[in-house]
Amino acid sequence: MKIPVLYVVVPCYNEQEVLPETTRRLTAKLAELVATGQCSPASRVLYVDDGSKDDTWRMIEAYHSQNPVVCGIKLAHNRGHQNALLAGLMAARDRCDCAASMDADLQDDVNVLDGFLEKYRAGCHVVYGVRSSRASDTGFKRGTAQGFYRLLAHMGVETVYNHADCRLLSRRALEELARYPETNLFLRGMVPHMGFQSDVVYFERAPRYAGETKYPLRKMLALAWNGITSFSVKPLAAVTVLGAVITLLSLAGLLAEAVCALCGVAVSGLLAAVTSVWLLGGLVLLCLGLVGSYVGKVYGEVKARPRFAVEKALLDQKE
Repeated sequence: MKIPVLYVVVPCYNEQEVLPETTRRLTAKLAELVATGQCSPASRVLYVDDGSKDDTWRMIEAYHSQNPVVCGIKLAHNRGHQNALLAGLMAARDRCDCAASMDADLQDDVNVLDGFLEKYRAGCHVVYGVRSSRASDTGFKRGTAQGFYRLLAHMGVETVYNHADCRLLSRRALEELARYPETNLFLRGMVPHMGFQSDVVYFERAPRYAGETKYPLRKMLALAWNGITSFSVKPLAAVTVLGAVITLLSLAGLLAEAVCALCGVAVSGLLAAVTSVWLLGGLVLLCLGLVGSYVGKVYGEVKARPRFAVEKALLDQKE
């Protein structure tokens, strides 16, 4: 096997505080990999500026002018982590033999690249970076994360436990990923769905080096919901089951009232009637909202709008 060209794709959103150290570590790591013959001198670090409002893009431009190993693309506006990551992978697709992705905050260990390349040389098209433990997480974050993976598994969504978006994809896998046209991206489900030969590399996830997290609880919940609704229709099936259960309970209530009436037992139905109306009204609105979420996703897909727009690109010429 020839020495592979590796691109390390790093989505960035307001990462000016961490970018100097990220650049130092990644360029040093690539230099080490090149020196040991694990990847080609044509390998690059590819930053994707996801519409940052700080000096992130200006810093990327400066690093690129000083060091050809650093490349970058700037999206026209903020499109979210998943779209930014996909934009970088698609930009790297025709320029590399394999592409690794990791976050800019240095929580993903850059030394995982050694394991990625080892598995790639062994024939894997996909290599997942998996956390070795969650000992550093708070009890709330650990519990919600584990519940998230269990819920996805229950919904029939294939994912890799304790894996986020630190992974390596071969060019063949990148070409296949390009054939997935959906605009509602959940790469943690899309990549396993492709079915290529894969393996995992374990690493210890570090605390964020600097700056603030770009994934608060609100965005984490939105990502989880997007993952469920993009790969499973079980919530819609649950609406049918819920409707059947309520119908049976209603019939049972009517039967109980009929029995009481035949037996001469007086039943005050005002409170039960009001409560039932409120309960059914709430359930109807909940079910409509659930169905509407799926309809909204279909609406977004059929418009087939571009997932992102690249405003500027600092890239090497294609080989």
